[in-house]
Amino acid sequence: MALVKLEDLYPDYREYGSDIDNLKSFDVYGANNDKVGSVSDILVDENTGRFRYFVVDTGFWIFGKKVLLPVGRANISYTDGRIYASGLTKEQVESLPDYNSLDRIDYDYEEQVRGVYRPMAGTSELNQPATYDYDRTTYNYEQEPSLYDMSDRDHQNLKLYEERLVANKQRRKAGEVSIGKHVETETARVAVPVEQERVVIERTNPTNATPVDPSQADFREGEVARMDIYEETPDIHKEAVVREEVRVKKVVETDTAEATDTIRREELDVDNQERSK
Repeated sequence: MALVKLEDLYPDYREYGSDIDNLKSFDVYGANNDKVGSVSDILVDENTGRFRYFVVDTGFWIFGKKVLLPVGRANISYTDGRIYASGLTKEQVESLPDYNSLDRIDYDYEEQVRGVYRPMAGTSELNQPATYDYDRTTYNYEQEPSLYDMSDRDHQNLKLYEERLVANKQRRKAGEVSIGKHVETETARVAVPVEQERVVIERTNPTNATPVDPSQADFREGEVARMDIYEETPDIHKEAVVREEVRVKKVVETDTAEATDTIRREELDVDNQERSK
């Protein structure tokens, strides 16, 4: 329940009609027709536009103090240029919290204000003391019409509407990138040099043979000379290695989208008709 000043919610309120503008100069009178002060400002509900409080400057009555007067406790006399707060005494005004700025007004502050005016608001319809079943999260002004309701004549309420272009963003899926892999086959050739041993037998006839002593000649039957022969065979097999690595990531690119449309706004028409005398 945010409160704002009248001119903050309706910057052009003076064009709405002279009665509202004149309210800010009305004097406020309390019990025994004692002058309490004068209206210095009007506070309205930001959500509904309805009047909620008159800011009363007490002037020399209680020097330098401003207090809030709920609009439901005000009887406005446009003829006299006065607002009558029936039953309001100087002692009650002194017990009201000071009004310095809107920043100070919260639920606790308004409860202090309401606590002063509730005894003057009377009783419920069954002539029993009114009860209040609410807390700071559930309270609304409509629960206490004796404090916040005004007559149709007194409650000046006018709203002018305009259209605005509201730019929002929605995140939607624009596409999808899938990365997979498949197997391709090809014929690979590899050459490996291998060695093979072979035996070469050479037979020679000596030209100048030297006779051998018969006693030294050793004739053996079945004597064999052996020599191992080796050869290399190719060992070719397949092994898997990492050929390439692929990393997948996203980057965000920012663009500006512009839209143009026709919007409407209500303007105030003032028809000031004077009756001929």
